[in-house]
Amino acid sequence: MFPNIGKWTFITALLTAATLSSAVAGDLSSYRAFQLGMDLHAVEKQAEMKTSEAKMIHQRPAVIQDLEWRPRRFPGPAPESDPVKDILFSFYNGQLFRIVVNYDRYKTEGMTAEDMIDAISATYGLAARPPVEILFPSAYSQKVKVIARWEDAEYSLNLVRSPYQPSFALFAVSKQLDTLAQSAAIEAKRLDEQEAPQREADLQKKLGDDNRAQQEKARMANKPGFRP
Repeated sequence: MFPNIGKWTFITALLTAATLSSAVAGDLSSYRAFQLGMDLHAVEKQAEMKTSEAKMIHQRPAVIQDLEWRPRRFPGPAPESDPVKDILFSFYNGQLFRIVVNYDRYKTEGMTAEDMIDAISATYGLAARPPVEILFPSAYSQKVKVIARWEDAEYSLNLVRSPYQPSFALFAVSKQLDTLAQSAAIEAKRLDEQEAPQREADLQKKLGDDNRAQQEKARMANKPGFRP
């Protein structure tokens, strides 16, 4: 198809382009010292937190947990200059599938979306600008517009504006683990709704049993000494 010289020139150009692309793109699986896929204990150790601080979101069909962290220090910037306000780590069966980084509104005040994209691109490479919205990970699951995205086949990083404060947020996900976690959350909700009537009946029975036991205890204490 190609003359010999042209063929080798073409292959060399492809290899050079691939090398340059690899050099420019960053590791999308990690944010600072935290890596998607690492286990809960490793994250807690890195963040100097206790296991008891992880919040249980769902227990079945998979264990989903959240760990909120307000970093006191990071390798690199001094604490007073670090723009990170807090980080939410989410785990699927003990594996980190999502990192949500909320930036401090005062330490990003005046910065434009382009400023943020340039700064993040210096670490992760060229950004895409997809015209899409995504659910912001929170109790309200509010949709937000994606300002910029860095992704490959396995990981995705999204820059958005926080829906709760005038600031930016960056969240990274493992696509495979995130898909599993979202499916588990849907199934957990279905199971909760299906079993809600029985749980309510069990609760009412327990309250009734507790009340009867309390009344009987009071009766046994009061009856022997009662004088009309």
